[in-house]
Amino acid sequence: MRTSLNALREMKGKTPISALTAYDATQAALLDGRVDMLLVGDSLSMVIQGNDSTLPVTLDEMVYHTRLVARGSRKSFLVADMPFLSYQPSVEDAVRGAGRLLKEGGAQMVKLEGGTPVAAQVRALAGFGIPVMGHLGLTPQHINALGGYGKQAKDELSADLLLKEAQVLADAGASMLLLENIPHDLAGRVSASLTIPTIGIGAGPRCDGQIQVFHDVFGLIPDFQPRHAVRYMEGGREIQEAAQRYAADVRGGKLFSP
Repeated sequence: MRTSLNALREMKGKTPISALTAYDATQAALLDGRVDMLLVGDSLSMVIQGNDSTLPVTLDEMVYHTRLVARGSRKSFLVADMPFLSYQPSVEDAVRGAGRLLKEGGAQMVKLEGGTPVAAQVRALAGFGIPVMGHLGLTPQHINALGGYGKQAKDELSADLLLKEAQVLADAGASMLLLENIPHDLAGRVSASLTIPTIGIGAGPRCDGQIQVFHDVFGLIPDFQPRHAVRYMEGGREIQEAAQRYAADVRGGKLFSP
């Protein structure tokens, strides 16, 4: 049985929530029950599809990958990202898209980026019984406006705005909030001001939980490591070395020996 939203809410202020991204059934099975939450992130656009941003991934593709992760897991709470332009145009688009991620994909919650501009969408989704995770700070779907992936809300004015936007999302009915790449003290202030759990990535230790990208944690992209990522193994280099040993064995005829 999957971890429930209520169980995660109860962890706020008591036990930090552990979360990782997953994009297929194999990854999900490896992580299931070992972390509290799995996120099918629109980051799959970059780490799976090879794009240079999260913008190209479609709702159909997010539904597909969410379904794969749902098949490979039974215990961890399952969240799915709503991709770019699947919720921004209208409340109706948001409800239809989120409904598909739950009904067809098997997600328990959807995540969307932004504050006040999407408050109506959050309110509508919550009203229809669709749990929502908000996302503030570095919001990758806004990359063309932000101009890069640097730390956000570094000055007092933008920090105050983020605090207000966090409350807007909570008041609209968001059940959780992801804080990405913001100053650690600001993340602590946001976490203390809200009754809903906060999940941090590059936002320091004072959030109610932490999330990292599968490929970053396990070193699957050897030559790339974000500054906020903690690498627990060099999986990419180990695979490369194993592939070389395999090729050598094939050339040497070892795999065909009795």
